[in-house]
Amino acid sequence: MPTAILTGQPVPGSSIESELRSLGFDVHLALGAADTETLLARVPGEERVAVVDARFVGHPHALRLGLTDPRFPLAAIPGAVTAQPAARQALTRAMARENSAGGGTALAVDSLADRITAALDADGADVHRPELGSLVAAVPADPQARNEARQAVAAVDDEAVRLKSAVKARDGFVTTFFISPYSRYIARWCARRGLTPNQVTTASLITALIAAGCAATGTRGGFVAAGVLLIASFVLDCTDGQLARYSLQYSTLGAWLDATFDRAKEYAYYAGLALGAARGGDDVWALALGAMVLQTCRHVVDFSFNEANHDATANTSPTAALSDKLDSVGWTVWVRRMIVLPIGERWAMIAVLTALTTPRITFYALLIGCAFSATYTTAGRVLRSLTRRATRTDRAARALADLADSGPLAEAVAKGLRSTARRLPGFAAPAVALLGGAAVVATAALTDFGGPWPLVAALVYVLTSALAVARPLKGALDWLVPPFFRAAEYLTVLVLAAKADVNGALPAAFGLVAAVAYHHYDTVYRIRGDAGAPPQWLVRTIGGHEGRTLVICVLAVLLTATQFKLALTVLAVAVALVVLVESIRFWVAAHKVGAPAVHDEGEPA
Repeated sequence: MPTAILTGQPVPGSSIESELRSLGFDVHLALGAADTETLLARVPGEERVAVVDARFVGHPHALRLGLTDPRFPLAAIPGAVTAQPAARQALTRAMARENSAGGGTALAVDSLADRITAALDADGADVHRPELGSLVAAVPADPQARNEARQAVAAVDDEAVRLKSAVKARDGFVTTFFISPYSRYIARWCARRGLTPNQVTTASLITALIAAGCAATGTRGGFVAAGVLLIASFVLDCTDGQLARYSLQYSTLGAWLDATFDRAKEYAYYAGLALGAARGGDDVWALALGAMVLQTCRHVVDFSFNEANHDATANTSPTAALSDKLDSVGWTVWVRRMIVLPIGERWAMIAVLTALTTPRITFYALLIGCAFSATYTTAGRVLRSLTRRATRTDRAARALADLADSGPLAEAVAKGLRSTARRLPGFAAPAVALLGGAAVVATAALTDFGGPWPLVAALVYVLTSALAVARPLKGALDWLVPPFFRAAEYLTVLVLAAKADVNGALPAAFGLVAAVAYHHYDTVYRIRGDAGAPPQWLVRTIGGHEGRTLVICVLAVLLTATQFKLALTVLAVAVALVVLVESIRFWVAAHKVGAPAVHDEGEPA
């Protein structure tokens, strides 16, 4: 149980003790700095501890934001400071300095908690100060100030602020106006019944899988039910994040589950639609796989661009300035958010079209919409990169190299090409990645299945892939390298499976791409959580993107169409087992050892 040390005797009529206990703290009273230091030393090192001024007046949610958010090792609001186990030493040093300076005699003048916070700042510690907005948090110095503070507390509805802050600050049009107005109340209902965000996330996954099962029936009733359940799944998907914000239940495991399940839900639904269409005599597996490839590549563009630029120095661009200016005009904000077809708009479109039309029409609309939004966002980011004068860091180059997912073949060849790569112009890395990928995909598409040319193109792809990563990816457009690799690998699998022209090849290819895409998403989530890329043994075991592409082309040359289908199935199962087992082991272990809690507040997926 976390411990709160209340400095001084509570003012008559104060509710600070009961408020701290309602937040889960074990409350102890200290009469001065020396007493506070003694009590602080007694708190077990693996527990959170807070130092709170007994004269504190404020909203309970202000205390909650300041003292219970698991994402920050150190946090403070006026009159209160807290430390998680990782930051206990910093808090202990600041407390010792205050005590040795004789601060224990000054409690009637200022706040010990605030002096500790100032000492932490002086030490260079990263102290999080939450945005309180209209919430009150103060340490009144006299009865008149206390009365004024209490009146300010009474004038603001704490619960209304808490509900409003449960909604993500930046979200899509559909989510903002059609889901969040009521899903926040579902989040509160869940919080009051002790439900966790992870439980709601799991309920959202189950609902989406049932929706996929309904779509797989191939009946009009099944399609209607699938559309309704997909919307219900999205409501729950919004609720889990709002519940996390409402109750501050953030965790590394929760962020991973939320992000992973979103992709699993959407791609499982694609498979359900394809199965339902097949029951009606319409084979749309190529469209389903194409939609998954396009959506995954869109996400990789987002991830790569953000990783390349989030810590770049001198990060300015006229294009970015124009974008910021457009975001200051109300209607352009919503148009721009809808154009990118975020998850709310995308799922709403899929649900409505599923209920009213056919799977083929649904996939056509999805492919057209995603292609347009991908073109819009990628073109804007290319313009930003070309007009931006930015110096990219070693960390960004390392992240892009990890996202590239190069295997042992590319790494071995890259060692011999480093001197050549250094002499190439800045745009060489994305250019050769694009040319090599286009070559292998085009060759697979334009030659007969079983011919030797895709294998030749795959060998060229290994060389171009190695050349693309032979030097650090710090160029203006080097963030395009991972998306080009993803598109090349996924499209090669799609094209060869389609060229095999045997029943079951495309579903097997769908499974293989889904397994590999999971590995690529998992890489992103590890980097976002500052956990680093997956271990090298895992990347080597599954071959890297160039190794898998080469193996697929070798199998297409050596095997019959039926045997190729079986090989794709075996590969899909093998890759899925390896990456899932290692990923689950990693994230569960990270959760158990208390890895820093994270939560995605960025662009809607």
